Amino acid sequence: MKLTILGGGGFRVPLVYGALLTDHAEGRVTEVVLHDLDDSRLYAVARVLDEQAAGVPDAPKVTATTDLDEALRGADFIFSAIRVGGLQGRAHDERVALAEGVLGQETVGAGGIAYGLRTVPVAVDIARRVARLAPDAWLINFTNPAGLVTEAMSRHLGDRVIGICDSPVGLGRRIARVLGANPREAWIDYVGLNHLGWVRGLRVAGRDELPRLLADPDLLGSFEEGKLFGVDWLQSLGAIPNEYLHYYYFNREAVRAYQQAEKTRGAFLADQQARFYEEMKRPDAAALTAWDRTRAEREATYMSENRETAGAGERDADDLSGGYEKVALALMRAIARDERTTLILNVRNQGTLSVLDSDAVIEVPCLVDANGAHPVAVAPLPDHATGLVCAVKAVEREVLAAAESHSRATAVKAFALHPLVDSVNVARRLVEGYTDVHPGLAYLD
Repeated sequence: MKLTILGGGGFRVPLVYGALLTDHAEGRVTEVVLHDLDDSRLYAVARVLDEQAAGVPDAPKVTATTDLDEALRGADFIFSAIRVGGLQGRAHDERVALAEGVLGQETVGAGGIAYGLRTVPVAVDIARRVARLAPDAWLINFTNPAGLVTEAMSRHLGDRVIGICDSPVGLGRRIARVLGANPREAWIDYVGLNHLGWVRGLRVAGRDELPRLLADPDLLGSFEEGKLFGVDWLQSLGAIPNEYLHYYYFNREAVRAYQQAEKTRGAFLADQQARFYEEMKRPDAAALTAWDRTRAEREATYMSENRETAGAGERDADDLSGGYEKVALALMRAIARDERTTLILNVRNQGTLSVLDSDAVIEVPCLVDANGAHPVAVAPLPDHATGLVCAVKAVEREVLAAAESHSRATAVKAFALHPLVDSVNVARRLVEGYTDVHPGLAYLD
């Protein structure tokens, strides 16, 4: 089975390959094609993968190419993890927003809109090529903003594109762990949009254990989200929010922390990864060791400004292992082998949330089999969550409309309607600032 990875020179690709190396069953991935626009990044990642495969006799064969059509032909699965504009683009997203006093995070608020505006046209072109060159392939999207990009691609690929994210997986795992439950045996009632969802229940053997967690301040304050949001706020919500909701619930504090930081997250990662890729140009460099060291630093500093604002301290060691690659592997296994499973995924709504239309991509538990991912019926969201979900989905729709129509006015509307952008004039200045620094937004007129 052939897996094509778009963004194959990306830093997190070895996580995916490492997961593939653990699969030795019939019907597994035997060929991996890395595609990227940057030859040197492809070379660096291929070196890491080569060291990972040492001593694994049935390791999937790895090839690399800068030809997109060549990479897509004959693919059974396509994993999309592209970053349009690179990490420097992310750093620009952050700085332009922070200069206006609003959040510049890559998926939330102004930064997420800017990233979406320059990513959607590229993602749509990829979707059209997949439909033409690999019509039977399943596309797994990890490209951010994951829900928005998945929805853009679904307009051309239908339900054969499925978005994944590691945030709900990590959240469910932490809640189960603190409750003393096996995450594999727990049913997680999670619903929302990508980076905008809530755990409302965690059932073990038919019993909802979340009320027990919410009623115990010591237990509730002992893990990442309890430290990040505070026990009182979680008890008020009666649910455990995705960590990215910290940007909404504590927006002023988050913006202030990011403004005061020595470097934005994007600038930090750009510098960090530049050192890694530069090191990989040395033939004697230990590729896997260098990658492991860089990844550990990356994971340990994840959302560090938010944790500092909340006084949450360092991340727990158990939370440094990632997880999206495991979701991707489980998803591919379920479809390729009809190994039925349940995963939290980004899929078309299909009536699951009555407040959104059927084509809106949402993030919910899904039953997965050979025919794809099928969203599970969920109870309605409370009013406060419904309002936020509907507002952000409306913004995503304006981003899609702006990308399709090339309308600058629609792009302004997308920024202005976001709950974390509080002024039409700020929205206008954001569009001006982003078009000044991003060649990829030159299409807006």
